[in-house]
Amino acid sequence: MRFYGEEINKHRFDLLLLVLSDEVVFWFSSGSHHGLDAARQAFESTWARLGNEFYWLEELCWVSEGMVSAACIYRFNWRGTIDGVPAQGGGRGTSVFLKETDGWKLVHEHLSADPAHAG
Repeated sequence: MRFYGEEINKHRFDLLLLVLSDEVVFWFSSGSHHGLDAARQAFESTWARLGNEFYWLEELCWVSEGMVSAACIYRFNWRGTIDGVPAQGGGRGTSVFLKETDGWKLVHEHLSADPAHAG
């Protein structure tokens, strides 16, 4: 999670490939994104829209840690600019990892709005 959290702020999707499964599934408020190509489009679209975007995680809690899988819940935060106007947000996240032949890989991430700020 630390590597992912640090590399994501470089806004270069290829750097994330070290920790993403080929079959990764992201569930974001903007939609579901299955596989690396769809994930790349989602990330690059977000980075293009959010100028100077910075993303970070807090309150990480590993709710499952096994020999071949692990799951972590956390709070995520971001800040940046949209059309030159400062903006920020955050919510709750869940990440699931599998141990593949070449190491631990993110297979699923689900980010959602904080219930106190939803709808």
